[in-house]
Amino acid sequence: MVLQRGMPIPVWGTADAGEEVTVTFLGTETTATADDKGAWRMTLPKAKAGGPHELAFKDGPTYKDVLVGDVWLGSGQSNMAGGAGGYAKRDEVLKGIIDAGPYPTLRLLKSKGNWTSSDPKNAAGFSAILLSFGVALQQDLKVPFGLRVGAVGVTPSGRWLTREMLEADDDAMAMLKAAKGKQNWPEMQKRHEAALVKWKAAAAKAKEEEKRAPRQPRAPQQPGTIPGYVGNLYQAHIASFTGYGIRGVLWDQGESGTQLPGIDQYTTMGALVRGWREAWGQDFPWLYVQKPSGGGPAWDRTRSENRMANQYAPRTSQSAPKPYTYRVHHVNINQQPDVAIVQSVDLGSGVHPLNKSGYGARAALVARGFEYEQDVVWSGPRYKSHQVKHGKIHVDFEHVGSGLAWKHGDKPFGFIIAGEDGVHHWAEVAIEDRDTIVLHHEKVPAPTAAAYGIEKDRAYANLFNKEGLPMAAFDTEWQTPTP
Repeated sequence: MVLQRGMPIPVWGTADAGEEVTVTFLGTETTATADDKGAWRMTLPKAKAGGPHELAFKDGPTYKDVLVGDVWLGSGQSNMAGGAGGYAKRDEVLKGIIDAGPYPTLRLLKSKGNWTSSDPKNAAGFSAILLSFGVALQQDLKVPFGLRVGAVGVTPSGRWLTREMLEADDDAMAMLKAAKGKQNWPEMQKRHEAALVKWKAAAAKAKEEEKRAPRQPRAPQQPGTIPGYVGNLYQAHIASFTGYGIRGVLWDQGESGTQLPGIDQYTTMGALVRGWREAWGQDFPWLYVQKPSGGGPAWDRTRSENRMANQYAPRTSQSAPKPYTYRVHHVNINQQPDVAIVQSVDLGSGVHPLNKSGYGARAALVARGFEYEQDVVWSGPRYKSHQVKHGKIHVDFEHVGSGLAWKHGDKPFGFIIAGEDGVHHWAEVAIEDRDTIVLHHEKVPAPTAAAYGIEKDRAYANLFNKEGLPMAAFDTEWQTPTP
């Protein structure tokens, strides 16, 4: 196993009621007494990275080959659950990572298993993105790493937090209450009954033709109520690990939304992150992969992690798009405390991007700068604030690295601008100093709003920092300026 360095080490289990349990680790004995239900818990002293060590129970087992280092938990849906062996067939870098194993100080743990070594067989069955992330960090930091994954495909965020976590979040509960007044429950039931009739007929026909039956329509959720499935995946895959000392979480989910009536992903994730931290009793950092995956060009497609990015493609339509709020909402999750986005627009597109080694490498870069405080540029430019001056919008950015820059095409492009009438136009763009963009349009003499990169496919959006990391989408109508 791997225990988390630099913090008191929690250990717990069961014994006979009133029984005294003694553990020896690194020369120190620690004792706890089981309560009337047989549960006991103790905290071992902090330890530095290293090992292997022994963790011994008096009159009980001795665990050997115990390492102390950094433990990261990966969770979410299919892009976190997807096995490295399958993705390695199209990702040569990932195949090289697997084949180079075992990594003597890297250990793997699935939610329904035990700690294992990182030999090629175990690595091939482990999370592709978490493995790529962990190997990159372990080789950079030169300390032991433990990777634990609990993820299930096609799952909404609403199943990964408990009912108690949801009920404790005022914003989430206000949205749930508001949704009740906006939906017609009798009409929803009527539509579901009609859909069931069609499904039964289709299923019967498929059976006659010996074909696969279509999926049964999901029963509607009564507005204003918390679905019964809330928390079931947390209980199945996370709860047993709650409290185990960890360095942080890498989250990859979003395609399946929340499945919480009226509650958006931004609000749900806020409740989920706060809930997990409270359950752990630890304010660990939270990294999350941007959704939707890909959609934009890369600064340089010859870079390994960018080799599957979209080709740059100039915008052919002259009409400006309306804001795609899901992309902006997902970017805005990084405004939650101690949360960082792993930008993905330049890494490869699709519901299941094939470039898992690139996604893992980008997540490791974010961890190096955000959590390990290395002197690296780990994010592309992100909206900070804006002002309207003399008919132009001045937008200031953070994470500009060596400065704002554009690549591909004959000018910087991808910003839209609007006035009081709400009509959007492609903005004329000028880079001012190293961290400011100035926007204007002749038909918008008094601009009130601006946005960038808000479409799902944004192969024309060509703003980066000079280190080659892409500018994050933003919309001033949905954005909170960074303090």
